[in-house]
Amino acid sequence: HEAPDLFNTVSKKAIHNLDSFNSQEMANTVWAYATLNHESPNLFKAVSIIAIKKLDTFNSQELSNTVYAYAALGHEAPDLFEAASKKTVNKLESFNSQDMANTVWA
Repeated sequence: HEAPDLFNTVSKKAIHNLDSFNSQEMANTVWAYATLNHESPNLFKAVSIIAIKKLDTFNSQELSNTVYAYAALGHEAPDLFEAASKKTVNKLESFNSQDMANTVWA
C-alpha cells in the first residue's frame, strides 16, 4: 500500500490508547492492517494482550475478524487463539457462516 508512514504512526498511537478501545475498534484496527498486508508486530502483540482481557465483549464478527487478521499476517498469538477458541465454542450459535469460515481458517 502507499501509506506505510501513516500506518506506522497510527500503530504507535493506537498502542498507547488500546485500553480505551472497545472490541469493535480493536477488531477493525487489526483487520485494516491485515487487509492492507501491513505488518505491525508491536501493535498486534499489544492488541492480543488487551483483547484477551476484553474477550467477553467481542461479538462473533469481531472475534472472527480479529483471529482472521492475526492468521492472515502470520502474527503468532497463542494465548489469544486459545482464549478465542474457548470463547468461540461458547458463542458458536451466534456465528454466521462467514464468521465460522473466518475463524476456522484462522
